Amino acid sequence: MKPASVCLLRGVCVLLLSAPTVSAVSLSVSPNLQQVFSGSSSVSLSCVDDGQTADGWTVKMTSGGPTEDCGAAEMSGSLCVLDRNSSYGGTFWCESSSGQQSDEVSISVSEKGVILEIPALPVRPGSDVTLQCKKKSGETVPSFFFMNGRLLGSKAEHVIPNVRHSDEGLYWCASNTFGSSPQSFLRVRGSPITTLRKSVPPPPVSEASSSLSTLPPLTNSSSPSSPSVSWIRVICHLLAFCPSCICTILLLSICCSRSSGNKHAVSMEMSLDVDEHDDTTEHYV
Repeated sequence: MKPASVCLLRGVCVLLLSAPTVSAVSLSVSPNLQQVFSGSSSVSLSCVDDGQTADGWTVKMTSGGPTEDCGAAEMSGSLCVLDRNSSYGGTFWCESSSGQQSDEVSISVSEKGVILEIPALPVRPGSDVTLQCKKKSGETVPSFFFMNGRLLGSKAEHVIPNVRHSDEGLYWCASNTFGSSPQSFLRVRGSPITTLRKSVPPPPVSEASSSLSTLPPLTNSSSPSSPSVSWIRVICHLLAFCPSCICTILLLSICCSRSSGNKHAVSMEMSLDVDEHDDTTEHYV
């Protein structure tokens, strides 16, 4: 059993080492447009790996027939160039000597009155895509925009915010004066774009102090009601003080009345005593 397990392990290792690796090579298109006017501009295509030219990879193309190296375009070093006078469009991709292929890109060379400016390379979910209908002079034409035969609206440009996979489809534009553009397929690939909310830094100390110095002085919101509060307090004190004053006055009046009554009684008694004394004197005389 031991030799059999060792042989099985060696076989798995050989399969893993001989299996083709996933390549990050992609087709670069400049400008990143699917539609161009014939004789107006050139398009450069190249195979890149992490922004660098990928060695051993070749630009392939087809227009429905056999596969060709760069097709009818011209090779300039590692670049495949669709020159200004070329009217040859088709499907392009990168291919290695071992048969590995990158994603395909379709490019249309048009002689119509307008073209639709739409990205040739796939767009990532969450990004914004702007579609414009342009003449050969580069002027933007207000047009009707369509997706899969459905009218999207009539405007100078059509913006697709926060692109999703459901936005994939055939797009084109049409003008009453210049006709319609070719149709191009918008592709959505990759992981969604995550945007981080920018945090606003606090203001410098100098700015904060200056802003504080410009603030109006704080006012006591209860100051306008202070007179009424003082009057209420005075009235309350008076109401509390009046009963004691009344009681005091009553007590004083009672005391005064008693003292005056006593004095009157004493005076009457003294007068009676005097009278009696006089009567006694007269008796002895």
